[in-house]
Amino acid sequence: MMRHLVMFRRLPEVALNRDLEQQLVQRMQHLPEQIDFIRDWTVAANELDRPICWDYLLDSSFDDADAVERYLPHPAHQALVKDLKQYFEWVAVDYTC
Repeated sequence: MMRHLVMFRRLPEVALNRDLEQQLVQRMQHLPEQIDFIRDWTVAANELDRPICWDYLLDSSFDDADAVERYLPHPAHQALVKDLKQYFEWVAVDYTC
């Protein structure tokens, strides 16, 4: 099993737009409906207001590294990434569990 973790935060130069942010988060939450080989998928908002914290976490799993490699260029994922890039920056960690 391969875990794929991604943390998101609003780009520093982008003004807060709660409606757009909510739309993007909802699209993230529903991505597994378009990609059937995602095994587990949780999108969670940060709950504490601390400078070190990022705004959202995506915690997901796939069967193996090959599945993650298929997921990354998937058209549904790429369409979302295109829109996320305009609002969020992110960091990711992938590891075997």
